Amino acid sequence: MTGSHTRMVQQTQAGSQNQAPSNHELYQEPGRRFGIRDGLFQAVTQGGGEQYLSAFALLSYATPLHLSILSAMPQLLGAWAQLVSVKVSHWFPTRKTQIFWGLIGQSFSWIPILALPLLWPEFGPWLLIACVALYFTFTHFTSPAWNSFITDRLHADERGMYFARRSRIMALTSFLALSSGGILLSYCDQQQALWVGFAIMFLTAGFCRSASAFSLLKVPDLPQPKSSDDSVGFRIFLRTGVTKNFRQFLLFSSLMHLAVLMTAPFFVIYMIQDLHLAYWEYGAWLGAGIIGQFVTLPTWGQFGDRFGNKALLTFTGLIVGILPMLYLLSTAWAFLVVVNFFGGVIWAGLGLGLNNYVFDAVHPADRAKAVAVSSTVNAIGWALGTLLGTWLISGIPASLQLGALALHPVSNLPFLFFLSGLLRLIVSATLLRTFQEPRTVELDSHHRLLWELPLLKPLRELSLRRR
Repeated sequence: MTGSHTRMVQQTQAGSQNQAPSNHELYQEPGRRFGIRDGLFQAVTQGGGEQYLSAFALLSYATPLHLSILSAMPQLLGAWAQLVSVKVSHWFPTRKTQIFWGLIGQSFSWIPILALPLLWPEFGPWLLIACVALYFTFTHFTSPAWNSFITDRLHADERGMYFARRSRIMALTSFLALSSGGILLSYCDQQQALWVGFAIMFLTAGFCRSASAFSLLKVPDLPQPKSSDDSVGFRIFLRTGVTKNFRQFLLFSSLMHLAVLMTAPFFVIYMIQDLHLAYWEYGAWLGAGIIGQFVTLPTWGQFGDRFGNKALLTFTGLIVGILPMLYLLSTAWAFLVVVNFFGGVIWAGLGLGLNNYVFDAVHPADRAKAVAVSSTVNAIGWALGTLLGTWLISGIPASLQLGALALHPVSNLPFLFFLSGLLRLIVSATLLRTFQEPRTVELDSHHRLLWELPLLKPLRELSLRRR
């Protein structure tokens, strides 16, 4: 969300082509380029490192409880780190310095993530949870400063395209890293040296975060906008410093995270332990979601810039509830890959809308604080969702008989996926109507906007050409 959290935009021209750029623009461009480079390095870390943490946990004999804690605890500590990050930002001479040391911390965290569970396997899952929590603490510590650092270099009507471009580059890079990781692990598994594959992947992930940190050193920082009152605490800021729209948006975002995280930690169990997929098949399933993001992010970015992030959230928030229900229909690997591809399509738009709405809804000086608050409520939803999912697993039956209809999936997890989808639909149907678009955007009927969506827009343009 960083983080989770990923995004990109086209560069705009100021004045005529013959006009020399201003000093402000000269400061903006290196920062925009850094955002792209950082996205590339981050994508390698995510695709070849973070995406395989759950699989590494299974190698350490992690249980569903361990996987739930592995998913929830780092996010809770990460949210706390974001709040601390804003509070101590004045300790650093520039935002760049704060980001730099956060990236260095991320880089070195991969060493204990790899080493400690292998050195003391009897405590492997708990050691992994502690080390991953440390890693995400550093990751989230940089997030408010990073978002403020980048968005100060972007105009309001270009953020969608910039972050979409960045996310698209990240999606392709992450897919390549993910696919390479799956092939590497499958090969190492055949050679009975699975830990070697994880070692190569995790050390590469750490190196990439260091590379991102040192690329930042060449970027000049812009003066940070001064908040009207830096001493205002987060509770007061949330109560009086933001609009009712933003508070309702936070409620929607946190409950959506709760509904999604009921199931997210358990897909790795379903794919590897229940369906017995090979690592390369699991990697391909993950990669399909990334490809879905890659092919649709530019269109989502254009859609959000033109029609607003609220419209973006409305369409994706309603569709995202259907996706996990489809896992009840089939266990065929090709079908699962197609479902996750469309999951990537929808999550590309939903993630973009959730991130960019925060930037639009508050004053520029308060963006770092707003990002921290948003991450905190999302992390609370994240943690409650994983705990709810862990509790439900023990109570959901493994089969269901409804009259003549009998459902006998390979485990009870598809039923949990269905409940997650149902809760997502309830959250979207009840809360999307409670907040509005904060920017002035083009207005159109939902029927017309439907044809502006990714995958549908090219079909519409093709049909118009044939007329």
